[in-house]
Amino acid sequence: MGEFNNAFILGCSAIGAGLAVIAGIGPGIGQGIAAGHAASAVGRNPGAKSDIRTMMLLGQAVAETTGLYGLLIAFLLLFVKPLLP
Repeated sequence: MGEFNNAFILGCSAIGAGLAVIAGIGPGIGQGIAAGHAASAVGRNPGAKSDIRTMMLLGQAVAETTGLYGLLIAFLLLFVKPLLP
């Protein structure tokens, strides 16, 4: 019975890690949209290129934290197993 419990916990951890990595889809889409809008803004107003780039990179850094948190949770679920004896 104990071997089944260990296998079940490891399986649930792997499924949870896979679901946590899915959190990287949102930041990827958001960053692509931000870069596209920034490129079109620079095309309309080339004089504001440095301001647009600064704001775009700041927004992308904030958006990327969601994906990094998901990756951190996935690593914790895969490599740290506090529930196993």
